[in-house]
This record gives sequence, structure tokens and C-alpha cells, in this order.
Amino acid sequence: MKIHICNKAFIYVTRHRDIMDMFENPPVVIAMIHLPPLPGSPLFEDDIQHCIERVKKDYTALKEGGITAILIENFWDVPYFKSSVGPETISWMTKIISCLPLDIPFGVNVLRNDTKAALAIAHATGGSFIRCNILSGALLTDQGMIEGTSASIMRYRKHMDTPIKVYADVLVKHAYPFSSMSLKAVARDTAYRALADALIVTGSCTGDQPLLEDILAVKAAVPDKPILAGSGVTVENIDSLMGLVDGFIVGTALKKGGDIKNPVDVSRVKAFMKRCDTFTC
Repeated sequence: MKIHICNKAFIYVTRHRDIMDMFENPPVVIAMIHLPPLPGSPLFEDDIQHCIERVKKDYTALKEGGITAILIENFWDVPYFKSSVGPETISWMTKIISCLPLDIPFGVNVLRNDTKAALAIAHATGGSFIRCNILSGALLTDQGMIEGTSASIMRYRKHMDTPIKVYADVLVKHAYPFSSMSLKAVARDTAYRALADALIVTGSCTGDQPLLEDILAVKAAVPDKPILAGSGVTVENIDSLMGLVDGFIVGTALKKGGDIKNPVDVSRVKAFMKRCDTFTC
């Protein structure tokens, strides 16, 4: 296995103060950086430098296209652990993020639900927020049953004395509830009992647009928290979501050919941001 180290000096820069201010002028667009398979994962191809260069190119394309916030996750580390990842994943995510010339707010998501790792990485690299797939309740997923991490992550954040925000999914994609608890009830629990700073509404799978009635239900239940559409957002359907959410998390739509396996396409980023701008002028 060829291991090459990025020789950029590591500098801790705090960007936490910027992220919630962005919601004062919606819509906020948070673009995904899907990390290639990392060392230790089954699909890793034995060249970490290639991984770093791919991520740098994606970041450059997103910045050139006008993106003002990003979310970095270990998307291609399939199959995912349902809770804690290995130390190699934490180490390499930290290394790769520290190699990026980051000058915009960014967040971290460690799949499937290692919120402590995400917060530690964000804290070490100057991240503003983390994404938590399952913060409250329990869901049946392709990794098995996953329980919410709110008690541990909120205490960990307090212990770390950091203002990093926690953005939490409400009945996240690729997961199924054990009961018929209403979406409004889940949203309220996630916001007020689990203490999420913002809520994310998704479709049932990656690339699926969230149902409009789901967004409206969450917004009605939790009117005082930012609401983000977290999957299936495209330049074609963004009109239907404008005014209903405070922001978007977008990934697949910004890739070449709209294929999640491909690099970021700067022309698609510009087209998406241009469409967003028509609603903010």
C-alpha cells in the first residue's frame, strides 16, 4: 500500500461563528464532498495521494462554482459501521481535511453515525458543524438497529467546550422507524429533547427528493430551527422547495452527468447557484 503524506502545515482555524449567521439570508447551499474510499475500507485502492488530489479538485470546482459551505463525509467507506469507526478513518479524514485550503464554513459527517468522531474531526480542523444521521430515537437500517446519540454527543460537545453545531436528520434516508410515531413528534424530539441546532429532511434513499408534505410537517413542528432539504435536490426541482426550507445539502446533482461516482462538475455547480440566486435577488 502506497502512503503519501500531504506536506501542508496543519493550522487550526475557527470558523464556527459563521455557519448559523448564514441562515439569516436563506437559502443556504451546503455542497457535499464525498471522500473516496479511505485506508482500511474494502474499496480503498492503495494510493492515498490520489484520494487527496481528487478531493482537492472537487473542492476547487465547488469554490469556483460559488459554493459557500461544504459537508465532508466518508461516503465511499462502504459497508459502514453502524456506530464507531476505526481510528484509521478518523486519522485520514482529519489528514485530508487539513490538506484542503478551506476558507468557507464546513461540516463533517462520519457514516453511519459516529457523531463523536465527526465532532472531534471538526474540532481539530476548524469545522463549523457536524451532521448526525440518527440523533434521537432508534431506526432499522442496512447496518442494523441504530440508536440516537444525543445524550453522548451533547455532553461530549459540552466537555469539548466548542460551539460546533449539530445538524440532525429527521427519519434519515435508508432507515425505517420501529413505530408509527408521527414525523412532527420525531422532529420535536430531535429539536427540543435531543437539542439539534438544525433539522434535515430527506427522501427515502440517496438521490430521492424529500416529500413536500414532510418538509411542511417538520417546519410546522419546529418553526424556530433551520430546516434543510438533505437529498435529491437538483436545479430542476429547486423551485418547488424554495421558501419551504432554509437551505439545501446537495451532492449528486453537482457531479458530472449527475452521477454520484463522478467528480464535481463546475458548470453544474454554477447552474445550481445561479438558479438559487434568482430567488435571493
